[in-house]
Amino acid sequence: MLAALVLSAGAAHGDGLDEVWAGTRWGESDAALLQHFGARATVLPQALDFGDSYTQLVLRQFALGGYGLIVYYQIDKSTHGLKRIQLERPRHAVNPPAFRGVLGALEAAYGAADRACGARPGPESGYQGAAEYVWSRSGLVIRAIFRDTTLEALGGCYSPACGLTGQLLLRVSPPQGDDGQCHPAARSPPPESPGRPHG
Repeated sequence: MLAALVLSAGAAHGDGLDEVWAGTRWGESDAALLQHFGARATVLPQALDFGDSYTQLVLRQFALGGYGLIVYYQIDKSTHGLKRIQLERPRHAVNPPAFRGVLGALEAAYGAADRACGARPGPESGYQGAAEYVWSRSGLVIRAIFRDTTLEALGGCYSPACGLTGQLLLRVSPPQGDDGQCHPAARSPPPESPGRPHG
């Protein structure tokens, strides 16, 4: 059983986003992914819930543009096959230089984004601004998202949304799983750990 295996991560790999999907395929099981990545992978004792998918297999040591990211292989709850790959910087380490480094690495590899958009901070978003860049390349949609809480959130903000932490994430999906449009106001909830989902 996948949950019973815990493998330690190796040294940081990096600077080629294609490393996170090379040799894999959409719809692949988490057991097949574990066989592919071997000792580079960490199997979590409990699955993280991402809404339409769950993750139990992660790569903890991956660098892009000189900044460390955690790679989450999101498995579809209904098909139990690989649905998308999400990379995220730990929340305490999210800042504009990290996003610039990651964005620079993406632009060096894939050229200018096909779409770019943003949302200004305001009370309805907990004073959190957002920037989003989308590439459609070789049967993949790559989405880079940066959200940052501005100083306005520290004074006079009484909304339940206040206190949001910064977020830097990348999503890699097949075209049928991502419309390739910008959605800067859409917010991703943090993953939960309710145990392996049923279904």
